[in-house]
This record gives sequence, C-alpha cells and structure tokens, in this order.
Amino acid sequence: MPFLSQTLSRVKPSPTVAVTQLARELAAAGRDIIGLGAGEPDFDTPDNIKAAAIAAIEAGKTKYTAPDGIPELKQAVCDKFARENGLTYTPAQISVSTGGKQVLYNALMATLNPGDEVIIPAPYWVSYPDMVRLGGGEPVIVEGAEAEGFRITPEQLEAAITPRTKWFIFNSPSNPTGAGYDRAALKALTDVLMRHPHVWVMSDDMYEHLAYDGFEFVSPAQVEPGLYDRTLTVNGVSKAYAMTGWRIGYAGGPEELIGAMRKVQGQSTTNPCSISQWAAVEALNGPQDFLAERAAVFARRRDMVVARLNACAGITCATPEGAFYVYPSVAGCLGKTSKGGRRIDTDEDFCTALLEEEGVAVVFGAAFGLSPHFRVSYAASDAQLTGACDRIERFCAGLT
Repeated sequence: MPFLSQTLSRVKPSPTVAVTQLARELAAAGRDIIGLGAGEPDFDTPDNIKAAAIAAIEAGKTKYTAPDGIPELKQAVCDKFARENGLTYTPAQISVSTGGKQVLYNALMATLNPGDEVIIPAPYWVSYPDMVRLGGGEPVIVEGAEAEGFRITPEQLEAAITPRTKWFIFNSPSNPTGAGYDRAALKALTDVLMRHPHVWVMSDDMYEHLAYDGFEFVSPAQVEPGLYDRTLTVNGVSKAYAMTGWRIGYAGGPEELIGAMRKVQGQSTTNPCSISQWAAVEALNGPQDFLAERAAVFARRRDMVVARLNACAGITCATPEGAFYVYPSVAGCLGKTSKGGRRIDTDEDFCTALLEEEGVAVVFGAAFGLSPHFRVSYAASDAQLTGACDRIERFCAGLT
C-alpha cells in the first residue's frame, strides 16, 4: 500500500506474539490447545507488590509522572544495580519505560543513523533485528552454534566488528535458548570490545534471576568496568517478578544517552503507568526470597522437559543455564511426513503441523535466526508441560 511508510517493509510482525495470539484464537474456537509460545511466567504477581499498587491507587497516585520514571523508582533501580550487580548509577542515569522492549527501542531510535551496524548473536530475541531496521540500522547476525552452546566466540565477535558498528546487543541468559555466558566467557567478549572503543554495548539482563545449577549471572559492565561509559544495562520486573502485564522496564547508562532516550519517550508514550511504577518500587525494594523459590520450580520443570523431549524420536535438546526456554533441534524429523499428511522440511513445517494435529503451540526456530529448532517456554504448569510433551512425543512417533 503506497500510503504506508517504506520503513515498515523492512520489518515483520513478531512471530512469538503471532503464535500466542493464534493459540488463543484456536482455544476460543473450541480447540484443545496447550500454548507454550509465550515468554511469560505462570506465577502470579506477589501479594506485596499488588498491595503496593492498590495503595497507590487509593492514595491518588494516578496522574502523569516524569517522562522516564518517578524519583522513588529511579532510586530503587540505582539501589538494585548497586546491590546485585556492583554497578553505581545516579537517578539521572536511569530510564524507566513501558517494558524492557521500549527501553531497547528508545535507545536504538536515539542513536542509530542510516548504515549503522548492530551486532546481534543468533539465536536472538525476535524483536532485536526489526527494531534495528526501524531505526534505519543494519543488523549483523553472528551465529552461536549449537556445538558452542548457542554462544558466540570472541573470534566471531572480532570478525563482525567494522568501522560502522554502533552497538553489540548481548542477552544472557538468552531468549530463546536459555544459554548463559559465565564470567570467563563474557570476559573474553569484553576483551574484544575494549579494543574497539566506538562499539557500544546493550546488555539485556531480563532473565538475570532465572539461572540454575549454580550458574553465576554477570553483566558486561560488571565484568569489565572499562565498558561502563558505553554500556546500557537493561532489565525489568516482567520475568523475575511475574509482572509482564504491568509493563515496567528500566536501564542504567551514560547520562547523555539516557537524556536522548527521554526525548524519544517524551514524544511517544511519555511516562509509564504510574500505578505500575509504584508496584515496581515495592518489587525492587521488598522481599526477594521468593525469587530463589520460583527459580527452583523452573529448574525442575526444565529438567523434566529436557528429559521428555530427548525421549522423542528425531529431537535432541540441550540443557540450558537459565531463562525458562529450551531450544530443541528437530533435525531428525526433517524429510518425514506427519500423520496428517504434512511434509516436514523445515522447523516451521514441524511447528505448524504440531499445532494443527496435536494442539501444541511453540515457536519455530527460523524466527530466532537459527534452524532447525523450535522454542518451548516451560513457564507453564506441570500438567500443561506433561500434556504437551505427551503430544509432542506422539507427534514425533507418527512421522514416517
């Protein structure tokens, strides 16, 4: 349609959102659907956080706020970074937005010029490349092979950097693989970045508190203080505190960058929801003991799902370090035909047939930049996960 912006031709709708919406529509139409496509904890928001939101409403804290966060939340974010990450920020270095996605979007809109390159390890969260394209930049995809634990090597990062590189986007533990970089692996990457002072680092730490088996989470500016002045450390309350719908993300970074991001936000959404901000203050300042309890539940679910998927014909599944996703390979299923007569030539074929024939919604690997895989979110009840694994096993057994 000529009326629409040409920029939109550079991007595509989010596949994860599309799969989740399709699962909802099929369920509403009466289909028995198990949806494992959404990256959303099935736990409820803790009661103390909900109570803080109710108190804010009753106190009349329902008006506009400063564009990028109330002072109380900015201070809580500063305290969190100091307490958990050893990073010192002032409130002027903090941006609060409507979810972590808006933080990332604001930063890219505020910094990218046509032709700027952004290095993105694959598999990647589906929105990274398209947000770069919306900002006029060019995503440079670096593949983290399954044999490397879905992690990129320092040599790959070095080879990808050019004079036009503006950002390196880093995500650990990862969506979609759950792969995490330990301190040594991350230090090897930051050593490369220290040799290229024109490259900035965007660290998406959203799954920080979802790490298992003694895996130690670390952030780039924490591992290499020399990167502090060119790192945007991004986080939020969605995953750890089961507050996806509250839409609060935040970041710490250089004051000039934070000011530029504030300008973008001031001309788009302005402030995040005032009630959600007060709830986030309680989330960051309140009791944290439930985080380990919930992580233990996720770890148990991970182990069950990995074992069940590895028992399916044609599927192999690595055990991830964190997040609440697994990223199994369907290489052994390709070239076969399902009971419903669908030819399985790609991971998208596999996922489409699985949804149509068994009612299990997952996201195909090509959406994340690495095939032939699919992403399973195990942020679901034990009953849902068991039922989904039963169906996947039956589906694979029926391939000929």
